[in-house]
Amino acid sequence: MEPATMAWTLAAAGFALVYWFVWVMGAAEVQGKRAVDLQMGSIADDKVGDRYSQYWSFFRSPKETAAAATADKVPAFVDTFYNLVTDIYEWGWGQSFHFSPSLPGRSHREATRVHEERVADLLEARPGKRLLDVGCGVGGPMRAIAAHSGADVVGITINEYQVNRARAHNRKAGLDAPRCEVVCGNFMAMPFPDASFDGAYSIEATCHAPRLQDVYGEVFRVLKPGGLYASYEWVTTPLYRADDPSHVEAIHGIERGDALPGLRRQDEIAAIAREVGFDVLQELDLALPPALPWWTRLKMGRLSYWRNSLVIRALTLLRVAPKGVSEVHEMLYETAQHLTRGGETGIFTPMHMVLLRKPESTPAAAGAETK
Repeated sequence: MEPATMAWTLAAAGFALVYWFVWVMGAAEVQGKRAVDLQMGSIADDKVGDRYSQYWSFFRSPKETAAAATADKVPAFVDTFYNLVTDIYEWGWGQSFHFSPSLPGRSHREATRVHEERVADLLEARPGKRLLDVGCGVGGPMRAIAAHSGADVVGITINEYQVNRARAHNRKAGLDAPRCEVVCGNFMAMPFPDASFDGAYSIEATCHAPRLQDVYGEVFRVLKPGGLYASYEWVTTPLYRADDPSHVEAIHGIERGDALPGLRRQDEIAAIAREVGFDVLQELDLALPPALPWWTRLKMGRLSYWRNSLVIRALTLLRVAPKGVSEVHEMLYETAQHLTRGGETGIFTPMHMVLLRKPESTPAAAGAETK
């Protein structure tokens, strides 16, 4: 082969490889976020490194984090976390930032939809009902639940960048307001009137709260009497041993890499729900057999990891992606290893489901009626 021909052939092959990695492999499950479109939320490009360092310094030490994890400090760091990771999640994961049990012969995307539609069924959602999505992210579950049930859904997320992403996705899906609305706010102090929703749900979101009572109390307040609330909680299971260094490493790795002020125990959830006034109708770990492993999506091979890492590093070098994306990608990859370890050992579950009901009459309401 002539040198010129060989050079052109190699150049064409190189271009095709880059095209495949960046554009074709740009979104794992949905065409909507490509590698060349990666941002760090609303953080300015020259501030990404600093914000990442601030985040990591807050969450890297479990003991220090637990001491500093107050309701006035944690929301800002959770907001920073989602500025850092939202685009990477969408690029490699899709629009639903949560896990689901694997289903035989079904894709991860289909299993995710089934997991979300289960929430709608638990809440007995139907047209004319108004639901609240507590910690809605970019709105993947919201759109699935609205489409499946016909109900209207209002989502709340603390991150303004996610609000804009969710609204854009809602428009593309033909499910914008009033079918699906998104507001920016703190789910521990929600900007909604009392008794304004027929039902509510949270999918792997309340784990960011320093105190679960604060979230559950707000959900209780905004639900109408008799309203149902379903939540999928991240918790440690009874298999977790605080005296086992490998267990501690896995759980602390999950907390550090997912902006968690501290994972709760599985046996705490129902008690907290009752403490704020809910009736507990059902409690079930959806990760237990016969459910198939939820962590299979996380088992990225080394080749896939290096492929994605190479793409990100190249885009950073070309200044297409902001500096700091590589560090965030590495953090998420390490976190995936801890999550996988938690799932394989059974010491952690991201889908401890509780179905709660606000009583038709609360003690305060009953007292008012007798006056």
